[in-house]
Amino acid sequence: MHRILVVDDDPHIRDVLCFALEKAGMVAEWAGNGVDALDLATRNPPSLVVLDVGMPEMDGLEVCRRLRRASDVPILFLSARDEEIDRVLGLEMGGDDYVTKPFSPRELVARVNVILRRARGPAPAPTAQEGEPPLTRGALVLDSAGHRATVAGRELGLTAREFMMVKTLATRPAVVFTRNQLMDAAYPDNIHVSDRTIDSHVRNIRAKFQAAGCEDAVETVHGVGFRLGGCTVGTAS
Repeated sequence: MHRILVVDDDPHIRDVLCFALEKAGMVAEWAGNGVDALDLATRNPPSLVVLDVGMPEMDGLEVCRRLRRASDVPILFLSARDEEIDRVLGLEMGGDDYVTKPFSPRELVARVNVILRRARGPAPAPTAQEGEPPLTRGALVLDSAGHRATVAGRELGLTAREFMMVKTLATRPAVVFTRNQLMDAAYPDNIHVSDRTIDSHVRNIRAKFQAAGCEDAVETVHGVGFRLGGCTVGTAS
């Protein structure tokens, strides 16, 4: 049974959404702010998050940004504003869909079902043959069997989709991969995502490498795509 986390500071909207989702056979839980949402999502990861953009203190975009550091959980944004820049920004940051208020609870439930059918849970980690050696590139070590990526011994904490993208790049480090090729690697279940979603994944991957002291993990080849860099770790002077 799918568990849906509803995050909105308006108790009326939370009640309407939770009732509609439970009527559709799902388990609904809620959070009234971004901090509680992150805590709930970390302790008991949901199948999908319905996330209001315009919350005080920590808005939905920041919640999404933090979730995407370690999770590929599907996210459906809610917003009282119907401006293209808001929709584009939400999708660029890793959102799966965007609904503006006021909305039909029935339509929202239908969109939730579509996203869940597409996602079918977290993307599977790349499989490895028994005894397959880890992939290495500079300070990077990719252990497919254990689904671990480390730089100079420091674990990167890649999500399943990020791991698949890095593994694709590491398998043929001299090759420049297009966004479509990386899309096929990260979304083998034929989910359609935009180029901006791939760019968002690449930004997150780079940030995780940089936090481990590696500044040259993914190189952009303008007009073509991306390739794996040297994956070196700088030495402080």
